[in-house]
Amino acid sequence: MTERKQRMTVTLDHALVRAGAAAVAEGRAASLSAWVSSALTERAAKDRRLAAMDAAIAAHETAHGEITVAELAEQRRVDRQAARVVAPGRRPTPSARRRKRVA
Repeated sequence: MTERKQRMTVTLDHALVRAGAAAVAEGRAASLSAWVSSALTERAAKDRRLAAMDAAIAAHETAHGEITVAELAEQRRVDRQAARVVAPGRRPTPSARRRKRVA
């Protein structure tokens, strides 16, 4: 059985209404209501992920102490060193990725 939807009135910025109307006109959404519902669904999922990340960080800090500014800076440095630059719009081919792993 599908969940019953609730009708409500909301106030939106004109730019958002235009973006939603464009999505409907281009066939990317069945209706403005569907477009708004999709956006709210995505936001709710994002909020759940952020809450889970907050909980994970809190658990880590409880077990290991507060994460310091110095630790964050060191992690940024390590991440930068490990990063590979890929030209915009170009991705390594599967064979190139395999060659790099073997080397």
